[in-house]
Amino acid sequence: MTTRLAFFALILSIMTDVIAVADDTWRPLDAANTLVLETSRGAIITELRPEFAPQGVERIKLLAHEGVYDGLLFHRVIDGFVAQTGNPNNRDGGVSSHPDLAPEFTFRLETSVAHTLVTQSSAAITGFVETSPFQGEAWATEKWTNKPPRAWGAYCPGVMGMGRQEGLGTANSEIFFMREAARRLDHTYTVAGMIISGLDVVRALEVGEPPAKPDRINRARMVEDMPATERPRLEVMNTKSAAFGAMVPWCAGRVGLRVPIFLFATLLCPPGLPHRNNTLPLILSLARRDDDQGA
Repeated sequence: MTTRLAFFALILSIMTDVIAVADDTWRPLDAANTLVLETSRGAIITELRPEFAPQGVERIKLLAHEGVYDGLLFHRVIDGFVAQTGNPNNRDGGVSSHPDLAPEFTFRLETSVAHTLVTQSSAAITGFVETSPFQGEAWATEKWTNKPPRAWGAYCPGVMGMGRQEGLGTANSEIFFMREAARRLDHTYTVAGMIISGLDVVRALEVGEPPAKPDRINRARMVEDMPATERPRLEVMNTKSAAFGAMVPWCAGRVGLRVPIFLFATLLCPPGLPHRNNTLPLILSLARRDDDQGA
């Protein structure tokens, strides 16, 4: 009996350690800020970032609640660049019934904004706010003003932005998804979020300006508005976890870090962070990490 109890105590201890690791490595989606687009090619699941663009995120959530995005086409899809949608007239220039938004191209990296630094030097900082990559000014740049550094979302594969017309303050309802990186868009277009699952869907959309047979959004919903049985059961890698740190062993904001430009681009612009389906048995999901990679 003593041996049996000792055996079960050992198993319990191991499972507790495994669960602790799993809880640190993975986190659930933010239901209040996760947008699900059910498209003709499959689902695109995006975690929105109010830290980057509070007005833009609120607008996207409002339009999803109003059903404005339902039935709209991906009217402009450029290979190696973007996939655009969200215009009620299904072409550039269409807007919703709501007023245009002021630019939200940059944000202040306040201490209240939880983030993970990947690089930090006298020239710049880079890192993640949850799943969304950002770049910013060096901490010392604004030290004399007593302000936190200015930062901006990085236009990497899977990033979701808000389209606009020629005027800077003309973002309204249009959204676009990056099929590949285009860092020239940094701090000139509002970054609204990052795809958690579905980058493969975005890359499979019919190409054209407009496409001959455009794909469409069948339905757009926020996860918090979906019945529990229909919600995506996904967890995404926690950028504050040791597992993420192991992926980027030089992270944690080492002062004076110097990273070759080709390596820097890979670090800051991964094709989506790893995610997993949390319905898998825990042991299976940990053992089969090759199956858990993001899009």
